[in-house]
Amino acid sequence: MGVSTGVWAAGSDKPEKEVVKVGFIALTDCASLVMASVLGFDKKYGIKIVLSKESSWASIRDKLINGELDAAHALYGLVYGVQLGIGGVHKDMAILMSLNQNGQAITLSKKMADKGAVDGPSLARLMHTDKREYTFAQTFPTGTHAMWLYYWLASYGINPLKDSKVITVPPPQMVANMRVGNMDGCCVGEPWNHRAIVDGVGITAATSQDIWPDHPEKVLGTTDDFAKKNPNTCRALIAAVLEASKWIDASLSNKNKMAETIADKSYVNTSVDVINQRILGRYQNGLGKTWDDAHPMHFYQDGNVNFPYLSDGMWFMTQHKRWGLLKQDVDYLAIAKNVNKIELYKQGASLARTGVPKSAMRSVKMIDGVVWDGKDPKAYANSFKIKT
Repeated sequence: MGVSTGVWAAGSDKPEKEVVKVGFIALTDCASLVMASVLGFDKKYGIKIVLSKESSWASIRDKLINGELDAAHALYGLVYGVQLGIGGVHKDMAILMSLNQNGQAITLSKKMADKGAVDGPSLARLMHTDKREYTFAQTFPTGTHAMWLYYWLASYGINPLKDSKVITVPPPQMVANMRVGNMDGCCVGEPWNHRAIVDGVGITAATSQDIWPDHPEKVLGTTDDFAKKNPNTCRALIAAVLEASKWIDASLSNKNKMAETIADKSYVNTSVDVINQRILGRYQNGLGKTWDDAHPMHFYQDGNVNFPYLSDGMWFMTQHKRWGLLKQDVDYLAIAKNVNKIELYKQGASLARTGVPKSAMRSVKMIDGVVWDGKDPKAYANSFKIKT
């Protein structure tokens, strides 16, 4: 093995499983997994990442649970939804690391924009004056996109589950569904928001980083069983993906090379220009407004992106409670400590010579001015005026 910094389980740091099957969805934020494989960072740590392109988040969930996948590019809230048994599917889960921050968006259809709905306030006005059933799409019921969409709508006085119809659409199918009029708006990861602009079917009403600057997004998820049986493999996987994350964020040139790589049909299957603009922080809303975003998608940022903060995991559970997905409060901190494998992450980070934050908690002021710091999750979960 190319890198060794100590003796691990059973007197050896040799990965228990050397070929690791990792699932992903066709989204820009699968990039660190793809580049870890393409650039050979996996081999450096004694493993081989075999990538498996999946059709939907439900497929990722099911294949993780039944063992067809060893690990996956996964929605933060999906992992917690399975842990909590939401939707009737329960298995003890593990988050090895965070893969990225920021870089999702809320798109409104061009038809909505033509009626004046181009942002939160104007959408709320239109929905109040032009009464009909409005349909919004997210990518998985417990996932990040559902939570960003709901939080954003609620911050403008719209109850997403009472004032609209919410449907689930896999990310790569989002633009096609908007084109044929199946939805008024959606929340999805890139490059599909930019694709909607390029195709003339949608406009960007908000970015997810407008809702929570430097928010957690995708994670490297697996089952608790896999993490316990294969700690060396997990450490190697963490280290390889950290190296790829560091490589992506190191330069604009690397970001462009990454965009060229993942645009291929075997990964995201779109044109490079649809991916690279927002990766470089160059945004447009489809209505003539352009800006350099202060919080574009990041993969590394000295490892601050990748640390599995307990407060991040707890936040998704508070939102599951807010929207009635969780019927009662749980021990938010205890569950986060079980799911987010901080010690395993620290060991993988040490292999990759990546620093770790001093605290497993962090605070943020959200779009509605409310501060989340993880200190009293039960009070926070029950504090919202608009909830189910």
